[in-house]
This record gives sequence, C-alpha cells and structure tokens, in this order.
Amino acid sequence: MDAVQEYVDAIAPEHRPLFDRVSGLILEAFPETSPTLSYGMPTYRVGERRLHVGAWQHGISIYGWGKDRDGGFTTRHPELVSGRGTIRLRPKDAAGITDDELRGLVRAALEA
Repeated sequence: MDAVQEYVDAIAPEHRPLFDRVSGLILEAFPETSPTLSYGMPTYRVGERRLHVGAWQHGISIYGWGKDRDGGFTTRHPELVSGRGTIRLRPKDAAGITDDELRGLVRAALEA
C-alpha cells in the first residue's frame, strides 16, 4: 500500500471528511499534482511550491503557505493561525468556511 494512502487511512474518522474536502479542493485546482509524504504528512507540490496537509488531534493543519501567499485567508480568519505558517482547522471551524475561501488559499499558496 502507498504511504500516503496509509496516512490517509489512519486519520481519525471524525476528521477524514475535512481532510478529504481540502485534499479534493487542492486536486481540483491542480489536477497535475499528486500527494507524496514529506515531513511525515501528505504534501502537494506544484513547481517549487508545496502545501502540507496533516491530521492532528482536533482536525487538520495546513502548512507551507506564506503570509503573502494565503489569498487573504489568515486576515479573514486570524483565529485559525497557530504559530508561524500553520492554519489549524477543526471541523466546526471549517463548517463556516466556504469551498471558495479554501480554494483561494490553495491557489495563492501553490500558484507560481
């Protein structure tokens, strides 16, 4: 079995839909990418840019975006920023965030 699939299969059932949602939006925007494991988590690479999406105890985290490459997401949702370069999404937080907002974050982070 592929290492990425093993990681995904091990995500807690209550967080898997959120992971699948974010992963699906990344693959929709950048169909030429496929996740690999980097830093122990699924990583989506477009050219030299990378976006890491990892599961944690309360949801998922998104790493690899830059302050200037977040499409304004962290300005609209500063409460989701945890440390430098980390967005932590709990399922209840994500329920109030549209797919268009997440697409904007993904595109800004990965477009050259």
